[in-house]
Order: sequence, then structure tokens, then C-alpha cells
Amino acid sequence: MARLPQLAVFDLDYTLWPFWVDTHVEPPFHRSRDGRVRDRREQLVSLYPEVPAVLERLRGLGMPVAAASRTGEIQGANQLLELFDLTKYFSHKEIYPGCKVTHFERLRQKSGIPYSEMIFFDDEKRNIVDVSKLGVTCIHVRGGMSLHTLTQGLETFAGS
Repeated sequence: MARLPQLAVFDLDYTLWPFWVDTHVEPPFHRSRDGRVRDRREQLVSLYPEVPAVLERLRGLGMPVAAASRTGEIQGANQLLELFDLTKYFSHKEIYPGCKVTHFERLRQKSGIPYSEMIFFDDEKRNIVDVSKLGVTCIHVRGGMSLHTLTQGLETFAGS
């Protein structure tokens, strides 16, 4: 690929995992005897199947990764990132309620990377609309993050 982003940013709910961490599951989370992640009620909690491969692909490209989530369940979201062994991929995490524009302002300040060099994956159209106004390449995720969505997103970025 001719041109790659300097930072890939992911929403969490319905982008990396198929639920809202603040309403559909009940923290705290834990790893059960079978090695799988469960919530307080013992409900199985999982990622979309290709998420680890997506993050490994970005690591292989040498691309830093960040999380931008507007959830009110900050502790639970961070706990899931740890239990799914994903924290090793994230150089920045902006996980708190509020507008995604604030998340991106802080990511730009912390990373020093301009908006034009970022790509953002999110399932919510309103976030795509808000963040794209900053000059970030935004990719609307449907049905969870996948390698196909990643490839399409990187091609969109390269063509922009």
C-alpha cells in the first residue's frame, strides 16, 4: 500500500465486541475455568472473531492503535481489553462518556499525530459524521470489525 495511516483508532462497543459494555453485560468480568471471558452472571462475553487478527495485522504494519469509546463503564471496558489480551496493542486509550471529538482532540495531543494521518473504525454513524469533520478518515463498521473491513479502510485511506 502506498500510504498508511500513522494511527488506527477503534471504537469498542459493536466494533470490537458485539454488545454495549454498559448495558448488555454485567461487570466485573473474569476468566472462567474453561479460559473464556464471562460477566458477573456467568454470561459468555466474546470479541468479534477476526479482531485479534486485525490488531496483529496492524502490529505487523508497525501502526500504533488507539481506543476511543464513549462508554460510561470505563472500568469494565478496560477490564475486557485486559482479559481479551488486547492491551498490548493499544498505545492510547480514551474511554469515557462524551463526544468522540473530545477523544480525538486528546489523541492528537498525546500522540502528536495530525487528524489527516488517522483512520477511525466505528459502528455508529453519528460518530463517523462528527469525527470526519476533523479530517480523520472514518470507516463505518457493519457487523463487527473484520480483516475485510480493515483492508477496505486502509485502501480508502491510501486513496484519500
